[in-house]
Amino acid sequence: MAEVKAVLLDLGNVLVFHDNARLFAALGARAGLSGAEVARRLGGAGWTAANRGLLDAEGIRRDVCSALGVDLPMAEFAPLWSSHFTVHDAVLPRVEGLLGRARLALVSNTNALHVAWLRPRLPLLERFDAQVMSCEVGFVKPEPDIYRLALERVGCTADEAAFFDDLPEFVEAANALGLKGRLFTTAASFDGQLRALGL
Repeated sequence: MAEVKAVLLDLGNVLVFHDNARLFAALGARAGLSGAEVARRLGGAGWTAANRGLLDAEGIRRDVCSALGVDLPMAEFAPLWSSHFTVHDAVLPRVEGLLGRARLALVSNTNALHVAWLRPRLPLLERFDAQVMSCEVGFVKPEPDIYRLALERVGCTADEAAFFDDLPEFVEAANALGLKGRLFTTAASFDGQLRALGL
């Protein structure tokens, strides 16, 4: 087995938790809708367009407000749109411990508003070797090009990289390209997975 020279990490439910039900409830409270109705109205192509970078911050605000039948100013909308995130404090020291031992890259399906909210709250990201945000590169997981771009940016071949994500289909896509894909579940299990990889 090739030595692991790079660790590629997902963002949501790895470095930060995200509770979509909480997001839908918060938006619903402002729009006079149930969380379930918000989820129904926001399902589909809008998320993908935002994650591909086809919608900027204002485009996201406009599309979501239109779907929910409200018109919230950005100063109110942006915090609501990111109200479902909680930093995963237990995993951050473990990731920081990889600095200098492996190259680090973030590989995330995300949108412009979430990136703007999360980056200041995760200063550790500034020490990563690469940040591959779908909305900035135009590719989304599980498309092969987003993994290939991350590998290019950390200067490793697929067999020299481990990839951690909470979604099995994204892990499977990484494995299909030759990466050492691992399903992320908890900070404690992450420790064992790293040890098994020689990290």
